[in-house]
Amino acid sequence: MPIPTTLGIIGLGSMGRGAALSALRRGVPTWGFDLNPAACATVAAAGGRIAGSIAELAGACDAVQVLVVNAAQSEAVLFGATGLAAHLKPGSVVFASATVDPALPPLWESRLEAAGLWLIDAPVSGGAVKAAAGEMTVMASGRPAAFAAAGGLLDAVAGKVFRLGDRAGIGSTVKMVNQHLAGIHIAAACEALALGIRAGADPQRLYEVICSSAGSSWMFANRVPHILAGDYTPLSAVNVFVKDLGIVLAAARQLGFPLPLATAAHQLYLDTAAAGHGGEDDSAVIKLYATLGGIELPPAAGSRAPGI
Repeated sequence: MPIPTTLGIIGLGSMGRGAALSALRRGVPTWGFDLNPAACATVAAAGGRIAGSIAELAGACDAVQVLVVNAAQSEAVLFGATGLAAHLKPGSVVFASATVDPALPPLWESRLEAAGLWLIDAPVSGGAVKAAAGEMTVMASGRPAAFAAAGGLLDAVAGKVFRLGDRAGIGSTVKMVNQHLAGIHIAAACEALALGIRAGADPQRLYEVICSSAGSSWMFANRVPHILAGDYTPLSAVNVFVKDLGIVLAAARQLGFPLPLATAAHQLYLDTAAAGHGGEDDSAVIKLYATLGGIELPPAAGSRAPGI
């Protein structure tokens, strides 16, 4: 089976753009497609080719990573009239990397196999910084033949590729668990910092102490600097966790499994979005606590380094 040599990336947001740039740095001929001209320009400046349509990209590539926002966009890219299923060469591989309900990738796998194509269920984690550095994590599952057909192209965009099983859906299940934890940890970090501010602690000193103590978490260490800088530029928006924890809770309902912590966190994201902050960084959950508790948050203090 020939090893693929050309990679396409559909969706050049923070993760997709980073994946494309990482692949280019590693010598992989890479095509990109996105409706945002600025994102396309960044990839083109690094030596990537920009397609005018999904069909054009599909005709040039042996494997395509789909890094769009949600399941609806993924299905449009895969199975729309101008989508990948209709235009990829037989034997090509699709990496489905959006966070979606784990029940969907097996359905996509079957439909693509009927068209002579392979699917690897390949959601990603790590955020913009790790994606740009080629260090994001891929949670992959799919047929052994799909991995064989993909060659090393997943390794070209990631620091770690976990091969989790021989059918689609397992990768998305693991990503769902990751998002369950991430959503709860961000909400908990915002609640804890708001409590400290309300009780009179200096937020900067509180951050320094907690990061050196047992109560810290990766999300606390990463998101609190956004709050301290007063900068809620969306690197991962509140609305992302409205969606992702919604996926978690829907899957749990199907399993008849209780998730009281995820339910509470999801309500916090919903409340924050309803208050007008859905498009802001997910650390903006603390603004809801500021309103409820009557606390003053740190003001904007200039630009901050990109977070995750």
